[in-house]
Amino acid sequence: MGQSDISIDTFDFVIVGAGAAGCVLANRLTADGRTTVCLLEAGPPDRNLFIHVPAGFIKLAYDPKWTWQIKTEPNANTDGRRIPTTGGRTLGGSSSINGFNCVRGQAEDYDGWAEMGNTGWSYAEVLPYFKRSERRIGNADPRYRGVDGPMPITDPQWRHTLCDAFIESAHAHGAPRGVDYNAVRQEGAGYYQRWIHKGRRRGAAQTFLREARGRRNLEIRTDACATGLVFEGAQVVGVDYRCSGDATPRRVRARREVVVAAGAANTPKLLMLSGLGPAAHLNDHGIRVRRAIEAVGRNLQDHHMLRSVCRVRGTDTLNQSARGLKLLGEIAKWTLGRPSLLAISPSVAYTFMKSDPSQVRNNLQFHFSPGSYKEGVAGLLDDFPGMTLGFYNLRPRSTGSVALASSNPEDFPVVQPNYMAHEDDQRVIVDALRLTRSLLHGDALRPYIVRDEYPGEDIKSDDDLLTFARRRGGTAWHLMGTCRMGRAGDPNAVVDPQLRVVGVPGLRVVDASVMPAMPSGNTQIPTMMIAEKAADLLLGRTPPPAEFPERGNAGT
Repeated sequence: MGQSDISIDTFDFVIVGAGAAGCVLANRLTADGRTTVCLLEAGPPDRNLFIHVPAGFIKLAYDPKWTWQIKTEPNANTDGRRIPTTGGRTLGGSSSINGFNCVRGQAEDYDGWAEMGNTGWSYAEVLPYFKRSERRIGNADPRYRGVDGPMPITDPQWRHTLCDAFIESAHAHGAPRGVDYNAVRQEGAGYYQRWIHKGRRRGAAQTFLREARGRRNLEIRTDACATGLVFEGAQVVGVDYRCSGDATPRRVRARREVVVAAGAANTPKLLMLSGLGPAAHLNDHGIRVRRAIEAVGRNLQDHHMLRSVCRVRGTDTLNQSARGLKLLGEIAKWTLGRPSLLAISPSVAYTFMKSDPSQVRNNLQFHFSPGSYKEGVAGLLDDFPGMTLGFYNLRPRSTGSVALASSNPEDFPVVQPNYMAHEDDQRVIVDALRLTRSLLHGDALRPYIVRDEYPGEDIKSDDDLLTFARRRGGTAWHLMGTCRMGRAGDPNAVVDPQLRVVGVPGLRVVDASVMPAMPSGNTQIPTMMIAEKAADLLLGRTPPPAEFPERGNAGT
């Protein structure tokens, strides 16, 4: 393919991927008007109504127009199943289709990153970047929370009897009350904070990118799927891409740097397609090795979600309220700006707890919903009144990989998380399933219980509980670690602490793939923090002063 056959434009920076990280970067890099940016997004613009109505996630989660329908490889720990690892494929990425939960993780997570040799990534140093992103509406301790950022973070106005009872059950099991889990201490129970404001989703595209869209120095190209990085010698100088429905090759060049922000599955895929990755693997697919980086695609982790369902009585659940005339009533409430189930998260209430008392800090995150879904049917509510309590091990030890299926850019990558491969993860899951049952049958919830739907009450032994986990476990959609950040000489590192790809000038990675260890919670907010810090790195700005507020005794 000759250069004369390709349409070429040039910008200071080219960003691949308009997910949470890409939207933050596009905003921050163009804010002063002096830097030009081209933002490439493989999916369409975020114009679907269901993106903006929070309950619309049910309609989008498995629609290939708006999501990447990548499935994990089967293995014994998933009972031979392939699990969808759905990610957003539109402006805003997963923040436009996911479950809204605003969770930063624990201070020790980021101190751990720094202790691994990642200078500048301790909790004290990244806290200002967490605060920079958010506009906390409600209770906000200014030592920990931001109030001037683009993304509104709110508490739900909608309440439910079962959620209140679950929170009381968690308190009875030792979870502290009155905790802002994104401030001093994570361990506790309550209603989730989320990026929903005035009844509408406020993801990265509706906040960060909305601020930047009208700037002359930003060009957003949707339906533009990157097919490879462009090199001049060892340096990356641009990106080749194609537009949906058009086979014409296109190229965009970067005067300064290319930033790949395509997510923990697609970022290593693009690097490997471009000749950056494990040499033997690239050779197997006939790809020229530009630089052998053995860690590309390795160190994959995800939160392995297990959900328990109970049949209930004595109150309506989402299973009844989201149908027929009751649903019409909820739509009317939403239209009038009143609390409505159309404006809630799929997980409404939470508790952060320990799987057993020997844990130094809480290692479980629970998600409660006053509703339940039919097995294997995404978004299809059960016909009976039901409630769901899901959980995952916050810091799993099992690791997997992302690899190429072929040298064809249109093929999905091969994703193998190796859920529950480590025996420590199996122990935590067994303990957590027992704790789940205890929480659901606590004094506050017991009056509402008819029976356990799954796992059934006959599933009691360790072996039976593990079998249940293998047959029913899924993903929390928190893929990370596949382009891991590390110190010089670290064989597991793909990028350095400045997020520069090792040995490849002109190229950085900015997304969840650079995380060197799993944060204790959802990955959306930590990914935005990474992008906030990356913007300063790219522009050569002095980082904000480190902040050292008080810490609790159970996490943050």
